[in-house]
Amino acid sequence: MPDRLTSLDLTFLKAESPATPMHVGTVDIFEPPVHGDEGFDYESLVALIRDRIAFVPRYRQRVQQIPGRFAGPVWVDDEEFDITFHVRRSALPRPGTHAQLLELVARIMSRRLDRARPLWEMYLVEGLQGDRFAIISKSHQALVDGNSTVDIGQVVLDSTAHPRETPTDTWQPEHPPSALELLAGVFADATRHPTAVLELARAEMASLTGSTSVREVLGDVVGSVVAQRHVQESSLHVKTSGQRRFTTVQTDLEDYRSIRAAHGGTVNDVILAVVAGGFRAWMMTRGEGVGPTRSVRAVVPVSIRDDEDEEPTSLGSRVIASTVNLPVGENSPVMRLHQISYQTKVHKDTGRAVSARSLVGIAGFAPTTLHALAARVATATVRPIDDVVITNVPGPQFPLYAQGAPMLASYPVVPLMPGQGLSVGVTSYDGKVYYGLNADRTAMPDLAVFAQCVTDALDELLDTTKGSRNRASRGRKKDRGTTKKAGS
Repeated sequence: MPDRLTSLDLTFLKAESPATPMHVGTVDIFEPPVHGDEGFDYESLVALIRDRIAFVPRYRQRVQQIPGRFAGPVWVDDEEFDITFHVRRSALPRPGTHAQLLELVARIMSRRLDRARPLWEMYLVEGLQGDRFAIISKSHQALVDGNSTVDIGQVVLDSTAHPRETPTDTWQPEHPPSALELLAGVFADATRHPTAVLELARAEMASLTGSTSVREVLGDVVGSVVAQRHVQESSLHVKTSGQRRFTTVQTDLEDYRSIRAAHGGTVNDVILAVVAGGFRAWMMTRGEGVGPTRSVRAVVPVSIRDDEDEEPTSLGSRVIASTVNLPVGENSPVMRLHQISYQTKVHKDTGRAVSARSLVGIAGFAPTTLHALAARVATATVRPIDDVVITNVPGPQFPLYAQGAPMLASYPVVPLMPGQGLSVGVTSYDGKVYYGLNADRTAMPDLAVFAQCVTDALDELLDTTKGSRNRASRGRKKDRGTTKKAGS
């Protein structure tokens, strides 16, 4: 029998609306291939996906409802699967600017995926400045769970300019089960896993009635005086529209390492401190109060080990949601960093937190899947009093390639939660740190201002390390002098 959607998958399908499409995206920018004269075009991308899609069979499956809808739907092969429907072509008027690309991304991410087909799309965008091109991908949160299915962006990239060999794909769609077979599967599942089937049935009925235990819990939270006051005071809580605004920030990873070396903590702590500084400056441009107790509640998913004694060997490592109060009311950038480090230290002290080095060392790792997992966790756990979702995923510090074309940049697009005006996705890759800022188009017309505030916040933290960098530089000169004297 086909796989059945989990209750969490059904939650994502139910949470989706015209104002809150539930897909995760990535914007990757490439240069033409370094080898060969053919370049990279739409046919190249279609051929690449056709070669690699066998590694993610769910990308050729659609959602099939159960007759009567008294049990959860199942994944079935799409008998009419058409790869050219999912892999699309677009272009900017040459020479296409980065701003034009961002506008296109915002419009693509505003549209929901077609539920009658496999829940993903990919776009080749040609015409960028410097003969570059972009690949925009989006996958529904119900599609990628990190175990049975990884994000398609993970399988199309190679660690060398020479594409790896893949076996011949002989896939033929299985005939979808009949109504009788679907019902028989429900009874069989009820015998083997009665609790799971009851939970799925509850989730399916909830999707029809519009009432769930999760929603009731959220309603209780919203009904509290504290929650109401927090939401009213935060400009990040908005009535979400159906349109998006997207922008990016590119920074150097070495800057974060310098700040970490001077003040302690981790690179992740520094990134959160930079975002906190960005929020503080942005709120001030809006004339909002940033008193000493003002904070932004950020949902920050983290990856942990199931077994404390083992390093992760696959992306099946658990991802949990943690809440970090970003101290935007603190005037000192160093104190903001220390306060954030103190909060995140709780997760490190458990011994279960997965280090960035361990994640990047996972065979076949690419950031896209972990961003999808982080978004899944955030969607399932976010509360009305939470202000923003921040996913930060470490990527490999060496170039990746798509059919020989080197990837220059990778920006994540994290979906907006209901009632939230902004989400922040961060990926470190090949010596850079890339921010993808996804915002409600109506609520945040000044998204570019926030992006500049993030850059300024990083510079502000860097300024605090000048003394440390000078001392380190003098120390290196002293060491070199000592070495020279010893060798003479």
